[in-house]
Amino acid sequence: MKIQDIGFIIVLALLFVVRKPIWFVYAGLLSFALAIPLFAKWIFFTAQRLTWYGAAFILTYVVISFLRPNTVK
Repeated sequence: MKIQDIGFIIVLALLFVVRKPIWFVYAGLLSFALAIPLFAKWIFFTAQRLTWYGAAFILTYVVISFLRPNTVK
C-alpha cells in the first residue's frame, strides 16, 4: 500500500464523515485534474491511480444519490 492509497482512504473517510455528497464529485474532478499533468510528465503509476480514485469518488456519489435521492444536494 502506497502513500497515495492511504491518502485516498483518509479523504474518503473524511467525506463520509462530512456527509456532503456533492463533495465526492469535487474530489473526483480534482483527482482527474491532478492526473493530467502527471500523465504529461510520464508519471503513469500515480496518474493512473488518481484516475481510479476519481472514478471511485464519482461512483460513490452515484451510489449515494440512488440510495437517498431526496437528500443529495
